[in-house]
Amino acid sequence: MKVVFDTNIIISSLLWQGLPNKLLKLVKHGKLQLCISHCIVEELSRVLREAKFSHRIIVLNTSVEELIAGLSKLLKIYPDEIISPTVEVDPDDDTILSCALTAGAKYIITGDSHLLELKKWSNISILTPRQFLSHLR
Repeated sequence: MKVVFDTNIIISSLLWQGLPNKLLKLVKHGKLQLCISHCIVEELSRVLREAKFSHRIIVLNTSVEELIAGLSKLLKIYPDEIISPTVEVDPDDDTILSCALTAGAKYIITGDSHLLELKKWSNISILTPRQFLSHLR
């Protein structure tokens, strides 16, 4: 099943042991196919380099490059496609929608309120990690 995680979910899955990490484990075990676009990879790399994550990355004895390299083995990268603006409040969220549409994903997993307000977009369900895990059961 193809899914798209937003950048914050990916970061949480890589750095902490919460629900997003459980989702990443499903990807590692082949239960989910994680789809991502070039723009999301660029944003991920940029955000992981922010000072607020540096201590956590040091505690984990890793680097941004190692985190992204490890993640890259688990996902499929899709080209960036331009869609008509959907999330007017935060146009950056359209990158997530575009990736899901291009990949043919069934779900977007996010904590972003602007995306969650949509609930469903172009036959793609938009859920929190908790909602998605409940849906799988």
